[in-house]
Amino acid sequence: MASPFSALIIGASRGIGLGIVRQLSIQGWQVVATCRGAVPVDSPADTQWLKLDINHQAERTALKERLLSQQFDLIFINAGVYGPDHQDIALVNDDELVELFMTNAFSPVRCAAALIPLVKPKIGVMALMTSELSSLNENAAATYPLYAASKAAMNMLTRGLHDTAEQRELTLLSVHPGWVQTDMGGVNAPLTVEESCSGIVNQVLVWRGKGGHRFIDYSGKVLCW
Repeated sequence: MASPFSALIIGASRGIGLGIVRQLSIQGWQVVATCRGAVPVDSPADTQWLKLDINHQAERTALKERLLSQQFDLIFINAGVYGPDHQDIALVNDDELVELFMTNAFSPVRCAAALIPLVKPKIGVMALMTSELSSLNENAAATYPLYAASKAAMNMLTRGLHDTAEQRELTLLSVHPGWVQTDMGGVNAPLTVEESCSGIVNQVLVWRGKGGHRFIDYSGKVLCW
């Protein structure tokens, strides 16, 4: 029997985003997903794909207007980039910093703020992909500082959605996927995409209806801010 659940996954052309789409499809969810370019050739056949560059305000607005008649059990904002390989504040140029923070912090939360009215009241989940590296407590060594700083900024901006989420009785999740075998995570990462994404989907079901803003990982561990 098909699941009655529906989801919108932002940034799903590959890696963890596409992995979440696949896990939801396996479980029978009705899934709408976005990508900037061509639809992935290995996408589940039942997924509806829409075009979105998260950094373009006009495209964010058009997406919301197209979906106004729908309500989702889950909206997951997954878009993100690593930034310059050197991760050195002394070497990075202004354009690289703007692109990093736009893609990892400002645009994802702007997208979430625009789309939060489309999350089902009381039982719905608005989730954003973050990293444990964004935490001063979890990342005491300041590993990958530019990337970590952009995700820390996203966490704080996401916290700014708390009042809106509370009014609608939604659950707001900031999710760390673990160290995953993706283009960003590399082949030495301990988790497969399937393992990470299966855990993430399970946590969405665990936390739905509980409200509040939670910082968790794919296994359900509550992380320190």
